[in-house]
Amino acid sequence: MKFVIQRVSHASVTVDGEVIGKIGRGYMVLIGVCDADDETVADKMVDKMIKLRINEDAEGKTNLSLADVDGGLLLISQFTLYANCKKGNRPSFIEAGSPEHANALYEYIIARCKEQVPVVEKGSFGAEMKVELVNDGPFTILLDSEKL
Repeated sequence: MKFVIQRVSHASVTVDGEVIGKIGRGYMVLIGVCDADDETVADKMVDKMIKLRINEDAEGKTNLSLADVDGGLLLISQFTLYANCKKGNRPSFIEAGSPEHANALYEYIIARCKEQVPVVEKGSFGAEMKVELVNDGPFTILLDSEKL
């Protein structure tokens, strides 16, 4: 499982011209799932993401968690995080999870986050989405379950 976490001052996702999710301060997270992932992996990833101290304190040090700054989450499914670009110039996506498996884990992640974070917004699995954000910092972290 892979999470690309971007600390944002605000972010939104639009489908067919309609904003379906938006947050102020918090994290916009792209979520990639492979078939080997399960709920145990998802729990570890969610726990790590929520506890990351990547928000600035009064001295400007990255010392505060999402809860410390009352931040929200915008969670976006993103199978292209499993792009394999080793051969040729056209990426292969065979390492990405099947749509059924990936969507089930994506919904599980959303539910787990809602248990701990007051504001959780989401994209639409499999839809053509337009994501807008202002990356605060910029500050971007890649969490890979294989490296946790």
